[in-house]
Amino acid sequence: MGEFLVKIFDITRPLSNSSVVYPGDSPPMFKQHDRGQYLISDLSMNSHSGTHIDAPVHYLKTGETIDMIPLSRLVGPCRVLDVTDAGRDITEQVIRGKINGITRVLLKTGFSSCAEFREDYPSLTRDAAKYLVKNRIQCIGIDSFSIEAFVCNGAVHSELLGNDCAIIELLDLSAIPEGEYTIVALPLRLSGLDGSPARVILLQDEEHA
Repeated sequence: MGEFLVKIFDITRPLSNSSVVYPGDSPPMFKQHDRGQYLISDLSMNSHSGTHIDAPVHYLKTGETIDMIPLSRLVGPCRVLDVTDAGRDITEQVIRGKINGITRVLLKTGFSSCAEFREDYPSLTRDAAKYLVKNRIQCIGIDSFSIEAFVCNGAVHSELLGNDCAIIELLDLSAIPEGEYTIVALPLRLSGLDGSPARVILLQDEEHA
């Protein structure tokens, strides 16, 4: 039997003391100690630090916490859409007809390389969120700072999270071409919390690369 060949792409942003944070969030703080025989580190960070997953309770303040989200939403076939040319607003028109036959979508906006916060980051509009829900998308990811515009009322988050659609934010899709992949997005199993940093990878059969 031949060896199964697959490419693995790490689309997680590195976490460090200098990682970009959303305004008002606590910055990550890591402190390493040398205990003679071993090293050990203290970690202090926000539940939405770096590449992270939002749980429904994040905006709805009720429902699933991060440890309750079924992993089946976060693992499986997905499609990366390059929406770099869409500009600031990713509308229904931008994604219409591009998500057929898939339940997990990642949006490549061109913001993967941004290391400082900018208020003009690309985000979904309410009509686009409704379109995703209508098409039963169960996981949406984006490489910008939030799925929703900086000045907002929470409607996009609430629309998605209230309809069993997990949200992954602050991905690094800079080296990922548009196409079909398998996503594995694993949050920490933090009991009762509203979100978690996550390690997110994409898998692709070499024959489809």
